[in-house]
Amino acid sequence: MKILTLGEVLLRLTPPAGTRLADAESLSVRFGGSESNVAAALSGFGDRAVHLTALPQGEIGQAAENSLRRYGVDTRFILKREGRMGAYFYEPGASLRAGRVIYDRARSVFAETPASAYALSEALEDVAHVHVSGITPALGPHAAELTQRVLMAAKAQGCTTSFDLNYRADLWTRTAAREAFEALFPYVDLCIASSDGLDLLGIQNGGSDLAACRNGAEELKARYGFRWAALTVRESISASENRLSGVLLGETFTTSPAFSVEILDRVGGGDAFAAGLIHALLHGFGEAISFAAACNALKHTLYGDCMCVPEEEVFAVLRGDTRLRR
Repeated sequence: MKILTLGEVLLRLTPPAGTRLADAESLSVRFGGSESNVAAALSGFGDRAVHLTALPQGEIGQAAENSLRRYGVDTRFILKREGRMGAYFYEPGASLRAGRVIYDRARSVFAETPASAYALSEALEDVAHVHVSGITPALGPHAAELTQRVLMAAKAQGCTTSFDLNYRADLWTRTAAREAFEALFPYVDLCIASSDGLDLLGIQNGGSDLAACRNGAEELKARYGFRWAALTVRESISASENRLSGVLLGETFTTSPAFSVEILDRVGGGDAFAAGLIHALLHGFGEAISFAAACNALKHTLYGDCMCVPEEEVFAVLRGDTRLRR
């Protein structure tokens, strides 16, 4: 199944475990981005994932494209233009110390590329589903226009669509985000949010209480007319230990098991959840929300932004199978 994702790919710079950025003498280099993380995970499940973005010309942009190709993502529609690569610095948390992210993405080549530069009709050919997030319209008028054009075109040709709220306070205000999101919602079938991120839309947060999460999902779906509303649920024991689950409201309300995880790297967990839910819904899995929540938990055990694993590894998590495989 062909799925299109849209969004900026970032250079990720991370100090060694247990080292603060202010004290770091070395930084590991990876690439990631919310929507490209979704593409990588979908590719691992066997879907044909196509990512749409713009990268800088030269070695850094090529390295970013190579990272997507390594995961099996179709990069044919990626633009190469003069400009800079967006980046972020990630300091992992541990125990009582919270992690932190510092962005350096202003005026990136993706943010500066006009929507008219992309070959949207070609990229959308034979696509069954389109996924975007609330990060992209936060990056400026070009990226906001591109998001709207892609969603409108997708709906016009009968694709299903998904939108991850992914509000980033460092990028724009809550008022601007809500206004932009609500303008896009008429073109969205599946809305994904964290259970503690609903207040952006004036809906009471659910936290880790499933009854409150159900109320939040019901209000989200009723207010905006989504076909599905899904929430990730996180109970934080410490920066190193979480309990993760999810809820999904479609024709019925379903919940996932709660997974206790010792965290190696929490970046990209929500993206793995989104990919798992998209894959499960498109392929008619009976317990779609459980598959999605297991993806979220599994990603927390892997370094880097991306989770690219076959379906069977997710099903092993659902079975509780942690035995050594030989």
